[in-house]
Amino acid sequence: MDFSPSERTRALAERLDRFMREEVIPAESVYAAQLAGGADHRQWRQPVIMEQLKARARAEGLWNLFLPDLEGGPSLSNLDYAPLAELMGHSFIAPEVFNCAAPDSGNMEVLHRYGSPAQRERWLTPLLDGQIRSGFAMTEPEVASSDATNMRATAQVDGDHIVLNGRKWWTTGLGHPHCRFVIFMGLSDEHTEPHRRHSMVICPLDQAGVHIERMLPVFHDYDEPSGHGELSFSNVRLPLDHVILGPGRGFEIAQGRLGPGRVHHCMRALGAAERALGLLCERAQSRVAFGKPLLRLGGNADIVANLRMAIEQARLLTLKTAWTLDTHGIKAALSLISQIKVVVPAVAQQAADAAIQIHGGAGLSDDVPLTRLFAYARVLRLADGPDEVHRAVVAKLEAKAQLAKGARA
Repeated sequence: MDFSPSERTRALAERLDRFMREEVIPAESVYAAQLAGGADHRQWRQPVIMEQLKARARAEGLWNLFLPDLEGGPSLSNLDYAPLAELMGHSFIAPEVFNCAAPDSGNMEVLHRYGSPAQRERWLTPLLDGQIRSGFAMTEPEVASSDATNMRATAQVDGDHIVLNGRKWWTTGLGHPHCRFVIFMGLSDEHTEPHRRHSMVICPLDQAGVHIERMLPVFHDYDEPSGHGELSFSNVRLPLDHVILGPGRGFEIAQGRLGPGRVHHCMRALGAAERALGLLCERAQSRVAFGKPLLRLGGNADIVANLRMAIEQARLLTLKTAWTLDTHGIKAALSLISQIKVVVPAVAQQAADAAIQIHGGAGLSDDVPLTRLFAYARVLRLADGPDEVHRAVVAKLEAKAQLAKGARA
C-alpha cells in the first residue's frame, strides 16, 4: 500500500490550504453575522459571503474535487481526494465553498453514476454549477432507521407515474434557500426480496403534496442556513422518469453512494479534530495557571500526546479504506468503511471535548468553534448508521473471514 499523495494532489493541497487560510477561515465570522437567525426556515438566507467565496474557489479551480470520474472534471481517486477533504474539515463552511458539501456530493454521485441523461441535465448540471442544493430523504420517525429495510414510506408505481406517501426526517439541507429537490427512498414492493423492495425517486420540493413540517434543532442549533428537516409526502404524483435507475433499485444505488461518502465524512472529521487539537495546544501554551502554562499542569501533556497518536492512527485507517475502495472496490472495503465510521468520529469528539476543557468557560462560548466541532463529531456517530450497526458489520465480516482462514488451515 502506498498512501503517498500524487504530485497533483500535493499541488491541489497547497492551493487549497492557502485558500482556506486566506479566504475561508477569516470569512467564518462574516458568514455567521450574515445569517438571519431563528427557527423559521422561510426567513433563512444564503450569506452573501458564501456566494463570493464560491465564485473565487471556482475561479481557482478548487471546485467539485470529490467527484472521481467526471469527464472534464478533477477525476481524483478516493485516495487523492482524502487529504483535500481533511483540509476542508477545518471549517464548517468550507465544503460548500468548494461545492463538496453533503448531501449534495452524494446526490451528485448518484445522478452521475445512475441518473438518466434527462435527470442529469435537469438536476445534476445545476448542482455541479453550485446553482442549487438538494436533500436526501431516507430516515423515518416511525421506525428504527438504523435498519434501512424498516422504511415504510412508499413509492408505488401507478401506470406511468410513481406516487410517494410517508414521512421523513433528518433530511439535511432541507432549509437551505437554494434547496430544490430531495432524493426520496421509499417502499415499492413489500413482497419481494428485502433489498429489492425500495426505489429512489427525484422529488422537487415544490411538487404538490410535499410539505416541510419543521426544522429540527441539534444541540439547540438549527444549523442555518441548511438545517435538518422533517417532511411529509401526501399522494405526491411524479412521472415515472423521476425514478433513478428503475423501481426496486434503491439499495443498489445506496451501496454505491455510501462508501465514498463515508470516507469524505471521516476525512473532514479528521480535519475538525486537527483544528480542535491546534486550538487546544495554542491555549495550553499561552494560558498560565498556578505559575505554569496549562500544558505543564496535571496530565495535559498526555492528553495532547494521546490525541496526536489517535488522529494519526485514524488517518491511516481512513487512507487504507480509500486505497481499498480505489483498488479493490466497495465490497472489499465494507469492513474498513464501518471501522472508520466508528473510530474517526470518536477521535474527533475526544479532541473537541479535550479542547473545550482546556479553554474553560471560553470553550463553551461561540468565541471559538469548539462546541460546534463537538456537536458535529457527536452527530457523525449516528449519521450514516450508528456505531452499533457498524460494529455489528465489522464483527460479522471478521467472523466470516476467520472461519474462512480456519477452513484453509
